[in-house]
Amino acid sequence: MRARIDVSEIEAQTKIRAKYLRALENEEWDLLPGPTFVKSFLRTYGQALGLDGKALVEEYKLHYEYAGEGAEPTQQPAVSVPRRTRVRGGATKHRRAGTTAAQGQGPSRRYLAAVGAVGLVIVLLVYALLSGGGGSSGPTASAPPASARHHGRIAHVAGAPSAKATLASLKLEPSAEVYVCLIGDGRKRIPGLNLTPTSTLRTYHARHFELTLGNNAVMLVVNGKLHTVPASAQAIGYTITRSSMLPLAASAQPTCK
Repeated sequence: MRARIDVSEIEAQTKIRAKYLRALENEEWDLLPGPTFVKSFLRTYGQALGLDGKALVEEYKLHYEYAGEGAEPTQQPAVSVPRRTRVRGGATKHRRAGTTAAQGQGPSRRYLAAVGAVGLVIVLLVYALLSGGGGSSGPTASAPPASARHHGRIAHVAGAPSAKATLASLKLEPSAEVYVCLIGDGRKRIPGLNLTPTSTLRTYHARHFELTLGNNAVMLVVNGKLHTVPASAQAIGYTITRSSMLPLAASAQPTCK
């Protein structure tokens, strides 16, 4: 939500269908293919948002995967009790009345799911406070809800991100042919390609970008602000975060080789 990431962007980045991303946010596990897929989706989704995917999987396993695996209620066998009935002539005969012992019932799955959801919310709040507060004595902001709608666009976040997990956004708009090598959080986002004004490009998100440009025939939209690239006889490089955009020396520029 803070990074203003649309579900379609995460869908394209993670290759997870939007309906499954929404199911993850709403904790509608029955809409997902199974526990194995849920854990894989959580891990991939968390990494895409700059969160600890492994921690999210552990929380799911603790509160949901094993929530309904308690001991099955014990069923007692039916007990038949003889009963005398008097008939004509004073004679008696026996007939059996089948009575079945009541079965013990354990807690329902709905109850266990509700308890697990409350526990998960508490754990996420504690995690957000510890990671976002950093031990300082200043006021602590309340954690945003796990799923929010903003002006008709769905922005999903798996738990409240800390300040360190804030993502930078970057989009390139070529005005002519230009060589581009873009590295985001250690992964090749544009692996050394010659882009043109007709190239289909999207907005990229990462905590840290490293960019090499072959020339200045491109505009950069960094964190929502438009930047022009100055002319240069050599390759042009930048390092970009949420709070800064700094030039890179030629020796530090990525090559995507």
